[in-house]
Amino acid sequence: MIARLAYYISLKHRLIAIHNLMRSFPDKSLKEIIVIAKESYAGFVLVVADFFDIPHLNKDNLHRWICIEGMENYKEAVQAGKGVLIFSAHFGNWEIGNAALAIMTRPFVFLYRIFDSPLLERAITGVRASYGNVSLSKYNAMRSMIRLLKNGATINILIDQNVTEYEGVFVDFFGRKACTTPGLALLALHTRTPVLPAFTRRLPDGRYLLEIGKKIEIVRSGNRGADVLINTQNFTKIIEDKIRQYPVQWLWLHQRWKTKLCQVIQKG
Repeated sequence: MIARLAYYISLKHRLIAIHNLMRSFPDKSLKEIIVIAKESYAGFVLVVADFFDIPHLNKDNLHRWICIEGMENYKEAVQAGKGVLIFSAHFGNWEIGNAALAIMTRPFVFLYRIFDSPLLERAITGVRASYGNVSLSKYNAMRSMIRLLKNGATINILIDQNVTEYEGVFVDFFGRKACTTPGLALLALHTRTPVLPAFTRRLPDGRYLLEIGKKIEIVRSGNRGADVLINTQNFTKIIEDKIRQYPVQWLWLHQRWKTKLCQVIQKG
């Protein structure tokens, strides 16, 4: 009910979601698009509703909420001793996936954007800290992340949101150029840290499944600019493929294509 209310009240975000879906799935009917948009809203409300139950999770009750596949991929990456880079998206319930991985293995660092509301900032970072994870602001964080990786830390980065022209590179995402953070590629190239994808998907029974993929081969041609671009494209393609499998689980109401390549060209 809350999701439906939010869908109809917020005209701006409803139109953003429908426009994004129509551009991304031109073969789908408007009826199908609207169904996906509504379910995407419902999914986000579930993320919020579940979030404040996270501090009550532990190894004894975690199985009631979530199961994990691919744990061997993560453990193998940890054993390499170079730290671990995990990337994901605002897909399914990334927050409960982060909690589950920390509870079952060890706490890690979650890169995020500081919230505009101090109250929201304290609440969300407090919940993340309840299971040991550290919230690290993305602003001027590169040196801190390099230092953390050298000490064997795991860093989790969501790379599916729009960034400004001076922060990102343009890669293909659902057939359109999307300005995307190059930070993950830069870290992987500089530190040679293993990079793994991880997605937490809602299951039909209401529980979740955290899927940790195998280590991704990083392209290293010696051309730094080209390597950053192609690796960022490869990471983004993995996210796109997952969203195409389960479109209702992604946050379509975000302005993912807000920064336009044509604007950058005009300014140049």
